[in-house]
Amino acid sequence: MRRTQTRFWEGAPACRSCEPAIADRANTLQDRFYVPHSKYTCSGPIIRFSKDTSNDIYLCENESFKLIPSLNSNPLMLQGANMAVMSSRSLLLLCATALVGCAVVPASSYAQTNPAPSPKRSSAEKKKPGATKDRTTQPRSGTASASSKARSIAAASDESIVVTATRRAVSVQNSPTNITAIGADTIRNERLDDIKTLAALLPGVTVLNSGPNGAGNIVMRGISTSGTSTNGVYKNNAVGVYLGEVPMYLDFMLLDINHVESLQGPQGTLFGLGTLGGTIRYMPNRPDTHKYSITLHGRVFGQYHSTSPGGDEDVTINLPIWKDHIAFRSVTGYYDDPGYIDYDYVLRQPGVSNPQPAGPGSFGTPAQQAQNFSRHSGVNFNHTLTTRNQLLLRYNDDLKMYLTYAHQETKTDGRSATGVGVMETGNWEAPWRYLEPVDRNGDLFSAEVNANVFNIAQFVSTTAFTHQVIETRNDNTDLLLHLDYGYQAFPQFSSWNESYNDYRQFNQELRLVSTHKGPFSWVLGGFYNKFNTNTLYEEHVPGFSEWGVANGFGNLYRPDELEYASRVETETAERALYSEGTLHLMKDLQITGGIRYFDYDASDSGGSGLPLYQPYPEVKLSHAGGGTGSNGIVWKANASYRFSPQLMSYFTYSTGYRVGGYNRVAACVLPINTSVQNICALPNEISYKPDSTRNIELGFRGNLFHNRFVFSIDGYHVDWLNVQVPSQTVYGAVGITTNGGRAASNGFEFSGSLRITRQFHVTANYSYVDAHLTEGVADLVNGVANAYAGDRLPGSMKNSGAITATYILPLDDDRTLRFNWMAAYSGSIYSTVGLRDYGTRIPSYVTHRASINYRSGKWNMSLFMNNIFNQRAITAVSNQSNTLNEQVTGVTERYYAQSILAPRVVGLEASVNF
Repeated sequence: MRRTQTRFWEGAPACRSCEPAIADRANTLQDRFYVPHSKYTCSGPIIRFSKDTSNDIYLCENESFKLIPSLNSNPLMLQGANMAVMSSRSLLLLCATALVGCAVVPASSYAQTNPAPSPKRSSAEKKKPGATKDRTTQPRSGTASASSKARSIAAASDESIVVTATRRAVSVQNSPTNITAIGADTIRNERLDDIKTLAALLPGVTVLNSGPNGAGNIVMRGISTSGTSTNGVYKNNAVGVYLGEVPMYLDFMLLDINHVESLQGPQGTLFGLGTLGGTIRYMPNRPDTHKYSITLHGRVFGQYHSTSPGGDEDVTINLPIWKDHIAFRSVTGYYDDPGYIDYDYVLRQPGVSNPQPAGPGSFGTPAQQAQNFSRHSGVNFNHTLTTRNQLLLRYNDDLKMYLTYAHQETKTDGRSATGVGVMETGNWEAPWRYLEPVDRNGDLFSAEVNANVFNIAQFVSTTAFTHQVIETRNDNTDLLLHLDYGYQAFPQFSSWNESYNDYRQFNQELRLVSTHKGPFSWVLGGFYNKFNTNTLYEEHVPGFSEWGVANGFGNLYRPDELEYASRVETETAERALYSEGTLHLMKDLQITGGIRYFDYDASDSGGSGLPLYQPYPEVKLSHAGGGTGSNGIVWKANASYRFSPQLMSYFTYSTGYRVGGYNRVAACVLPINTSVQNICALPNEISYKPDSTRNIELGFRGNLFHNRFVFSIDGYHVDWLNVQVPSQTVYGAVGITTNGGRAASNGFEFSGSLRITRQFHVTANYSYVDAHLTEGVADLVNGVANAYAGDRLPGSMKNSGAITATYILPLDDDRTLRFNWMAAYSGSIYSTVGLRDYGTRIPSYVTHRASINYRSGKWNMSLFMNNIFNQRAITAVSNQSNTLNEQVTGVTERYYAQSILAPRVVGLEASVNF
């Protein structure tokens, strides 16, 4: 970096007063622009910035700033203005109190450096293809733009990430709503591979981690009534999840992600569908039309109680095809993570092998075990292949399109759970009789069009189709034992089930976002969503029908041993119109209001049957179906006021909703024949109605001591009406959703970053959630147990938080050492409402992780350790605790299960950028 004395800088008085501070990094909008070792930071009354989308100019307080170019094209450092900047040709100054420093971003062309309060380009220039370069707010992953020392020092970077949750670009610290953003640096440095590991850094967010067999149940602000599960079943859709602009039900890995946005509280106005508790958005890096780049990354590690090492690798490529017009970006990764749970009692020959050869409470002698069981180590491995591919087609700044295809598949052979010592099993042993493989495949196709409409509004069209197939197989023995149908009379009785779930979703959203000048800005849009499901489910009882014919239990023999079968198809279609407007009443005060009208309809068709009592090969299913629907309005009011450049407050009242629908279980054929086994839904169990939330909150964002301390804090109260709750059918105990009662959630959330010295900084977050029923409901829990006002809701932590300490040791201009330590506290969780029906209080725990990183030019290498003290913690629970060691006619149930946190991991990783 060459230092030059200059007097070329010009700007408004607000940006001229820069005082000495300890800032190191100046820009977080675009990580490719940095200020190396700057000793100054903006301290003038710059309270917010915005982006003029018509000419890609960043503004401070509605005034543009310019830097007259130096006499050469080399980067320069300005000293005369007490400000550090980087320049290549022409630049524009960007200031914001959320940034720890002052930064500059490149202008589209030299013409834009002409001083003017509102720079404009001619219409001819706008229409000319390639007239300006495509500049986005996404960093160029895998490219080096400044010294590695500057890159590694990232004070308050997550606080100054530019987010678009309000459909406008604004830094987190200047956002008038409750939002948390986690940037690419944090995702990479903390090895945050998915939402399960990311949750520790998101205040108010709980993700129930059952391992690779499921996506994880996301709960925000305690808005959940679903009990926990070791099977990874995602039952709670009270949180909207997006990949960019596309709503999805897929848990894509966090590869080549620019940042993640967590919007706490109902987001019904702009995001609608299923946003009772909040919204999480994965914002990917975009293709760059100007520079080729490639990033290679690999990781190898060992895990306690695993018999083989793990290895993860990924590659990211950015390929400009036609400068200024076409670019392709692709990321592909493969995760080979070993398991740590052993299935040592898998039946060698179901229907012949004896599940408990020595009677209740024991698996017998070593000889008996060898005769009846096979052993399988590390069955909860994670084999995941993921890829995301984007094609940018750009005519000019006024018209461009992004085409995206993403695919991910995950395979595992068992749960990350144990039977809690049942029948003398060990800490890492599962007692189940069958391997329990899960195969999850997901595909996403999307097209996003952005167009400038006469410099009045930005038009955005997002079209998407997602397809997910989940195939599972589970030990079903304990369910049939628990229902006590008498199958245990067969000494070699066991059962397994298989499920095929096909989900297809189509989305179309159109919206206009105002770009004109003036005190009023607005958003107007329409949304359509169609969601189809097709579920096939079967239960098998190996050897039972043959034994039953011989022993008078039945008179029909079925070679396929098919005991129960069902097929259910559902369709939910939602339509919505929404609008949101913001009025800037004065310099420091703005008011926002929004409204959304929604209308939906849902239908169901399917049937079930008991083939075990039908002649082979017949599989006759009962058939039934029907429809339901509703409509409504949700709205939002928000006001924000900046008391000073260092402190802003906001107040929000918002509502959210979740559509109703049909349960995926066949309707009963009335009248019911009670002389035979029935598995079906009664008329009041077939469908469920929408539920809604009303949220009120007050928050503050600020920075102190020349941006050394940046913080955000808020308090909230949420009312939850007509709560959708999990239950089960009277006949067959099939899981369903019903409505019942009211609930509330009160709490507060804090996040902050403190720079103690130039090289040492600390970040922390904490949240408190008190979510409980406000009225009692009969038979609320599992359809059998009453719940009462004051009962705590399940699935979320009352207290949670994390603290991260980072020290950067510069070795020279091109090399640094980075030391990082993170401690995360996970509070206790209830497995059922108020622990009713023998629920479990999952204990709290603390985990630690650390890393030492060495960066030299294009190379980046780390030594890391997760779960340093090998904390053995419970993360989820299935079924009632009273079933532990319970016997049914001399047969011990293995129904109760607890998911176990992954043990200690030690590893090395490296990456290189070209």
